[in-house]
Amino acid sequence: MEKYQLYINGEFRNSSDGKTYISVNPSDGSEVAEIPKATVQDAKDAIKAARDSFDSGVWRNMPREERSRIIKQIVDKINENKDRLMSLEIADSGATFKKAFDDVFLSAKNLNGFSKLALINPDEVSEISKEGVSQNLIKYEPVGVVAQIVPWNFPLKMVIWKIGPALAAGCSIVIKPASITPVSALELARLIDQTDLPKGVINFITGSSEVGTELAVNPDVDKVAFTGSTEVGRIIMKNASETLKNLTLECGGKSANIILDDADIDHAVDGAIYAAFYHQGQCCEGGTRLLVQEKIYDDFIAKLKSKVERMVIGDTANKKTDVGPVISQEQFDSVMRYIEIAKKEGGEILTGGERFGDKGFFIKPTVIVNTNNSMKHVREEIFGPVVSVIKFSTDEEAVKISNDSIFGLAGAVWSTNEERALKIAAQMRTGTVWINEYHLLSERVPFGGYKQSGIGREFGLEGIKEYMEIKHIHIDKINDRSKKIYYGTVVPKD
Repeated sequence: MEKYQLYINGEFRNSSDGKTYISVNPSDGSEVAEIPKATVQDAKDAIKAARDSFDSGVWRNMPREERSRIIKQIVDKINENKDRLMSLEIADSGATFKKAFDDVFLSAKNLNGFSKLALINPDEVSEISKEGVSQNLIKYEPVGVVAQIVPWNFPLKMVIWKIGPALAAGCSIVIKPASITPVSALELARLIDQTDLPKGVINFITGSSEVGTELAVNPDVDKVAFTGSTEVGRIIMKNASETLKNLTLECGGKSANIILDDADIDHAVDGAIYAAFYHQGQCCEGGTRLLVQEKIYDDFIAKLKSKVERMVIGDTANKKTDVGPVISQEQFDSVMRYIEIAKKEGGEILTGGERFGDKGFFIKPTVIVNTNNSMKHVREEIFGPVVSVIKFSTDEEAVKISNDSIFGLAGAVWSTNEERALKIAAQMRTGTVWINEYHLLSERVPFGGYKQSGIGREFGLEGIKEYMEIKHIHIDKINDRSKKIYYGTVVPKD
């Protein structure tokens, strides 16, 4: 069995008290790797390493071209080790072969995109500058030491989404992968150690919520970036408030996937399945509220049921498998509780709703009909292979249902009339809207949520700026002392 260590200040080491735990495969409960259980002291050591590296200027003062080159080295290491990373993702997170393939490929692609964005100088001369009066410079500087906390659903890709913009901005990093899916992140630490990245610029630690709390409250941390549940996001925001830290929070969602009556039904059925059941529905922006217009409802539901029941469940290493397990016994129990809640609320299980097999945490893809937007299972994030179908009559009603949520992370509209779809998209209070598509994200454009789905944006130049402070430099160009604003007011005239 593979044994991993923490990565602090460019060195691999055990946790300070020597404690470890075993990461297990959610498909069958087999042991994947031995993981160090970091202590609060380990977190403090990692923060100090990041602080020292940032204050030294070894990374933040490095020319953009050189930072880009080193980030590209990490990209190359991922590509060189893609098969191993894929196998670790499958074993540790319950990812299907198809998902793991995409995640490793996109991790390299996204990080390569950040290496290119690192070359862009965001500084500018403000439009308020006026010849003979003043020149006003807007400077973007790295925010400092960044603590990054990632979830368990996309273990490698989420790490890349976090470290990419932070490295491009010139920050130093302490990153904490989820305790139940840490393996690919710790494997990435081994790959980063083989590059020219200076020691202490990036540090990998594991551990419990106590470690996460230390990252949020420690005064040497300048920013916290978190992806996970809205509930935990609130806690991190509260803890970070003690020192008024800069925050990026990408939290929960209950996104509306709207199928209009002029949609290509076959295309939209495929899209609805992808939106709801990709990675067993363990996606924060997944289309778990499926809104179908009444004119096509019966036809759509019949086709959806037929196709969902043909999805292949089981061996995650098999290239033909569509559905793997949810991540843990705890998550399995939570999803099954929501299915029971749906039944009690009057929801009808069209298909699924039960365990698959006799080992691992497999749940059959579940479609619930006869639902409305007031039901508990419709309003709350389930994070499993469950989609709730809501019938609507008018476009205005679809918009109203879509926006009737504490969340606002994503959504979609399916229609053959682009103008109609755009009109609805413009009214949806959500950070991303796809038209005739779902789940596609790019490192070149911003991603994030409205309302309780988060604060700030990831990806694109906007995402890099989230890891920067803005400085205004005013250069005065009025050389005549008597024409100064303060002359003759606060300052007496001669």
